[in-house]
Amino acid sequence: MTSTVDRAQPEGSGPPSADRSRLVGVLRSSAGIAIAMAVMNIGTYAFQMVAARLLGPSQYGAVAGMMALLMVLSVVQLGLQATAARRIAAAPEDVAAIEQTILTTTWRAAIVLGALALAAAPAVWWLLRLDGLLPAVLLALCVVPVTVMGGQAGVLQGERRWLPLSLLYLSVGVPRVVLGGACLLVSATEASAMLGVLAASWLPVLIGSWVLRNRVHGAIVTEHDREVRRDVRRETYSSSAALLAFVALSNLDVVVARNVLDDHQAGLYAGGLIVTKAVLFLPQFAVVILFPSMSTAGESRAAVLRGLAFLTALAAACVAGAYLLSGLALVFIGGNDYEDVQDRLWLFACLGGLLSILQLLVYAGLAKRGRWTKYLVSAGVLALVVAGALAGSVTSLALTVAVVDLVVVALLVALQVFRGRRGMETLVG
Repeated sequence: MTSTVDRAQPEGSGPPSADRSRLVGVLRSSAGIAIAMAVMNIGTYAFQMVAARLLGPSQYGAVAGMMALLMVLSVVQLGLQATAARRIAAAPEDVAAIEQTILTTTWRAAIVLGALALAAAPAVWWLLRLDGLLPAVLLALCVVPVTVMGGQAGVLQGERRWLPLSLLYLSVGVPRVVLGGACLLVSATEASAMLGVLAASWLPVLIGSWVLRNRVHGAIVTEHDREVRRDVRRETYSSSAALLAFVALSNLDVVVARNVLDDHQAGLYAGGLIVTKAVLFLPQFAVVILFPSMSTAGESRAAVLRGLAFLTALAAACVAGAYLLSGLALVFIGGNDYEDVQDRLWLFACLGGLLSILQLLVYAGLAKRGRWTKYLVSAGVLALVVAGALAGSVTSLALTVAVVDLVVVALLVALQVFRGRRGMETLVG
């Protein structure tokens, strides 16, 4: 990773150009990624808080369901980013073939996924009990820019170009709350919320396209380059499958809630999930920073252990904070309209902590191109849907999800231990 060290100056004594230089220096470093991702997540969930307050529980439950489905539908974004970052960092000699494959595959996948989502819009309308078909159509259109942004971010992450990657992350969250909030102020409807999300989703694509404008190379002619392209595609499919399972596990509970609970209860559950998502994405920068180390044989075990220790401590602090400061947390999820769920916000914080640990373990599996990770997480998705369908209240559904997540985390930790022992035996042998 790159870093920039500025000369020490008394605070406030430097000229504006020096201040700008220090800011650019921070954004070029891993600390800049942490800051940019924190701002991105704050903006993303500020939009959800604004939507929850302006729409109320019933309508917000529908918007939360659409945002969850957007995560599931755009999972190829995550697969493209993970593959690009790992391959470019591990094989810089093949960077031209990898980048061309990622960028061209990204646009093709985005168009195909967008078309499929558009065809499925009537089913989404029915599944989420939306006010009309338009919100489902806007949701489908959002898939295209969200998917494209993933491939662009993966190339920048693999090249360790932290400054443009930081700008890309900043352009995800801030426009969403600004444009989405403005649309909701004009008209507090499900369609307005999704229109704001769609408009905001194109800004990071424009920035990424400008930064990577000279990255599409000439035709690939060597057999080695053709094999690299095929292997990149295979790894993208495999990574996308594992990440699809994780995204489904972390998002489908709100869809289950929309179908097994009444509109008000489902809205309360969706409000509680704002806390869950905040705890999940608060330490997301740790995964971005640790992923290259998890891909390296000599650093993998230590990186996973550091990540688990950090995320466990942070999750415990968030659960305690949600329990002791539930009144403050209630303000952030929408105010008194959600007071019926206030005494259970600590449980939703617990869900977020489990998911943050699960996310790290999933990426640890991707770093080693392991197959069992996606099977175990997929089994968790099936268990969540089946067991969640039996829930009759907000509390019972949250507890069901917590048990499923905990079991999957335990199995993935056991898988990491097994891989570590097998790796040591291989080295000794």
